[in-house]
Amino acid sequence: MAAERNVELGFVEETEKFLLKSRFFPSKVGGVPAWLSLNPLPSAEELTCRVCSKPTVFLLQVYAPDSSTSFAFHRTVFIFICRNDNCCKANCADNLIVLRSQLPKVNDFFRSQPPAEVPIENEIDASKYAKLCRVCGGVGPKTCGKCGCVSYCSKEHQAVDWKAYHKRECSTNKTDLKAEKSYAVLFPEFEIVTETEIYTPKKDAGQTSEEEKMRQYKEFLESNKGSDFSTSFPEKELQSMASQETVDDKQIRKFKERISAEPDQILRYDKGGEPLWISQSTCPVSIPDCSCGAPRQFEFQVLPHLLSHLQVDKLGTSLDWGTLCVYTCSNSCDVGNQYVKEYIFKQDVV
Repeated sequence: MAAERNVELGFVEETEKFLLKSRFFPSKVGGVPAWLSLNPLPSAEELTCRVCSKPTVFLLQVYAPDSSTSFAFHRTVFIFICRNDNCCKANCADNLIVLRSQLPKVNDFFRSQPPAEVPIENEIDASKYAKLCRVCGGVGPKTCGKCGCVSYCSKEHQAVDWKAYHKRECSTNKTDLKAEKSYAVLFPEFEIVTETEIYTPKKDAGQTSEEEKMRQYKEFLESNKGSDFSTSFPEKELQSMASQETVDDKQIRKFKERISAEPDQILRYDKGGEPLWISQSTCPVSIPDCSCGAPRQFEFQVLPHLLSHLQVDKLGTSLDWGTLCVYTCSNSCDVGNQYVKEYIFKQDVV
């Protein structure tokens, strides 16, 4: 039997907000992105939802340097998501965007020495190179037509700010550009801290439940309802359906059993490994290669427990996922100061 891989588990933790700025190369959830490459940033069009064509917002970022190449001495993977609940479809990632950014040790933005862990007045961030959207922290090509003081990525985020703050500021001519604002469209901000998973597989985990499921299925077929159901399908198809259901039930039990030792984990980092799937029947058939031509490999997955920290749960349609699996270029190809799109696969329990 192959040895279990060392998986790094991610957990959310509150910390000083200044420690989540770009110069500290953080892994974090929510707020605005702590951009790695500060110039150029992704365009507003690159951060647009593929379903509704509205702007996405920052979900999380993972700092993951690649020691195999000098141009990825610093390396961060970013995930953005559309806040429109109706864009969240089962087993569909069209409301999600993943970007990779890399820098060498000696680069255009940050010193080679680790920064002192103290606040500074002139923070090193992307606002030194471009106008940023006051709401989401992305590129802000649009400005308030009345005062011309604040910038936005889109008319949607301009409307968000107008309702929350700028209607009062603009009319009184008292816009404070340095004050950090909080917006309901953004997620609560946390640091992601990691620790190595300690996992001992349980013998025959889920076997009894699988046998019980098959027993219940056979009893159902022998019942009046089951006999009506069975006449609608050939015997081979019924057996296939039962087998498929059993495989998926077993997989979700495996998923739950694996995370039960650390139920607060929101992320599993296992670059070059395999995701912890919640279903076998909806796994991806193939993963598209990177734009450079190299194959992509699995890097990390986001677990559903993160949703409990995002304040998105509500009646009816809401943001949801079973797991989000991120695949990145196996070569960490050199992209200079650019941001390059990677691949994300969304799996749900349906």
